[in-house]
Amino acid sequence: MKRLFLLLAGVLAALVVAACGATSTGNTANASTTTGGTAAGAGHDTADVSFAQGMIAHHRQAIEMADLAGTRASSPDVKTLARKIREAQAPEITTMTGWLTSWGEPTAGPSPHGGMGNGAMPPTPTTPMHSVPMATSTASMGGMMSDADMALLGNASGRDFDRMFLTMMIQHHRGAIAMATTEQRDGRYSPATQLASSIITSQTAEITTMQTLLQKV
Repeated sequence: MKRLFLLLAGVLAALVVAACGATSTGNTANASTTTGGTAAGAGHDTADVSFAQGMIAHHRQAIEMADLAGTRASSPDVKTLARKIREAQAPEITTMTGWLTSWGEPTAGPSPHGGMGNGAMPPTPTTPMHSVPMATSTASMGGMMSDADMALLGNASGRDFDRMFLTMMIQHHRGAIAMATTEQRDGRYSPATQLASSIITSQTAEITTMQTLLQKV
């Protein structure tokens, strides 16, 4: 009887040890899954978020400027360029909006540029066009046009519009290139850094085109 009791006690102890081992393995697997899930979801950083938010606002203003060219530009080449800018940048806005949504981030970040974010035209400026400095924004502000700049562009037409549009868009593109260069340096999300590279290539080429057009209009 004593021997049977010892045998049963040994079997029971073995079962307890096995159960604990299974629980420990399960917990380890769960921890591994959790860690892996965190790593998989951490494929972007704050630079990627700032890039997407800033470039969405930047692209929207470029499209706003391009839309004006349809009725105000006199040069067919300027109209063609404006249409090309819209066709390139509108899908990029959709792409970047999708990133931010998947990251749980708002599409609109801080707006230090003073550009037109609501799509409405500002009031007509009371100062004569020729006496107002054109493109008052700076490259450090991402090349965004101020409300005054956009008011001037919105009230120009013909050759005046062509030259103003090209001058402003060159500055606007330079700001986008600076933003994209920062993303290449600091960003972590591969699709975002790839888009940044594409923006640098395409908008550098467009700057060259616009500089040539400025000599013609």
